[in-house]
Amino acid sequence: MSNDLYRVVTEIAAQHNLYAANAYYFILDALSVTARKVKKQNPSHSRHLSGLELSNGIKNYALKRFGCMSYTVMKVWGLHRTNDFGSIVYHLINAGVLGKSDEDSLEDFNDLFDFTSAFLKPFNP
Repeated sequence: MSNDLYRVVTEIAAQHNLYAANAYYFILDALSVTARKVKKQNPSHSRHLSGLELSNGIKNYALKRFGCMSYTVMKVWGLHRTNDFGSIVYHLINAGVLGKSDEDSLEDFNDLFDFTSAFLKPFNP
């Protein structure tokens, strides 16, 4: 991680005081992993991900990385809804870390799935 990214994420997290800095790094990691996976599965897919594609990628990355602790980790970091994913993405866009297309909107992340169903149900007996 570059010192610039560390500085930017630290400033964003302090300025907004909504999400843990680790949530920003996690979203960036999930974005990278999801983009590579989508490109591998569909080489003609543009590098750009929709809000739904990214939100599903974040969910899958969390489940793989944190397993049954995914729900708890999301809550500790201040993530309660997919809208929070969008807020982080747009904080990073506004800081110049990420780009967006003219068709992109913060609303693309609105209530795409329920966190309880997404992060707890896979581990229910």
